[in-house]
Amino acid sequence: MRVLLVGGGGREHALALGLVRDSAVSALIAAPGNPGIASVAELRAVTPTDPTAVAALAVETSADLVVIGPEAPLVAGVADAVRAKGIAVFGPSGAAAQLEGSKAFAKDVMTAAGVPTARAYVCTDQESTARALDEFGAPYVVKDDGLAAGKGVVVTDDRSAALAHAAECGRVVVEEFLDGPEVSLFVVTDGEAALPLLPAQDFKRLGDGDTGPNTGGMGAYAPLAWTPSGLVDDVLRDVVHPTLAEMRRRGTPFAGLLYVGLAITATGPRVIEFNARFGDPETQVVLALLETPLGGLLHAAATGTLAEHPPLRWRDGSAVTVVLASPGYPVAPSTGDVITGADRPGIIHAGTARRASDGALLSAGGRVLCGTATGPDLAAARDAAYALVDGVKLAGSQHRTDIAAAAIDGRITIPG
Repeated sequence: MRVLLVGGGGREHALALGLVRDSAVSALIAAPGNPGIASVAELRAVTPTDPTAVAALAVETSADLVVIGPEAPLVAGVADAVRAKGIAVFGPSGAAAQLEGSKAFAKDVMTAAGVPTARAYVCTDQESTARALDEFGAPYVVKDDGLAAGKGVVVTDDRSAALAHAAECGRVVVEEFLDGPEVSLFVVTDGEAALPLLPAQDFKRLGDGDTGPNTGGMGAYAPLAWTPSGLVDDVLRDVVHPTLAEMRRRGTPFAGLLYVGLAITATGPRVIEFNARFGDPETQVVLALLETPLGGLLHAAATGTLAEHPPLRWRDGSAVTVVLASPGYPVAPSTGDVITGADRPGIIHAGTARRASDGALLSAGGRVLCGTATGPDLAAARDAAYALVDGVKLAGSQHRTDIAAAAIDGRITIPG
């Protein structure tokens, strides 16, 4: 099976590593890829959000399966263009990807499907935003309606800051705050059948103790020993299958990766958000523990044969990833800085590039690298991940020092 992987971040590097472990994958082409992906795949230049260009590349490379990593190409309709060429693609249509492309659309689907989630209002002006904030009270939750690379959400006790964020975004969803630890659940689906992956937890704030601004994610770990028994089955019953049924009812079936972001509240799991693709950096830890061949799994979802796929197999132990970010991230990340020590197994590239003159590795984004490791238990995996990060040199870089610490120390509590 020849696979074309679209994207060039940390999620795509993790997907590439998973795909090349599958003996059924005879060739992996990544477009545009990154220096880390280049060690396991042929790189091709493409604009990921250009449906015509990606579809043409899929034909040119004789791809049997196209895997679309990031959200922007999905919302742009890249999967539709590839399917129109008769090529199997893992990723929802542009219409179905609106589950991530529009927070308002996702809320409408959740309401229609009876999915447990926060009460919310869609607001387009200062007056309606202010009313919604006052009804729900602090902490205030304001979400940009459109794509914002994981940084469009503000959760704050400062009403003026919430209003300012809404004004910057234009169209927002204002929600009641959901109190409880968060869980990311990935579900592979062909629109009918659904196979859940291991739940994971990521860390969205920049600083230790969940301080500082929101980011695309500063680390993650899996599995989650502290979650209630039956959580995954409950979410499949109450969230995933009703959502898939509603999308089919609307004539826009969702096939690909449904990312369910949850808060585990005193009254049970509640949906914070849907995404239409693998999450970053949770993908790094979930796929590190997956024993089932990844290419076959994604191909089954892309071809409507997921119901025939055998149960998933998982490695024992735990996985932890720690993100190394550029100085100035997330507001004004520095790029073009030299990186050393990133040539070891377990270092996943997120925002890197090669200098043309001498091949030196440079930073090329806000989140630059991830140190990803497994271990027999969470503490061992965490120690190994931090050892990887500590071996990387990037002047002024930032990383959290508390990834998975609360889980190891037993400090995660569910309200109620």
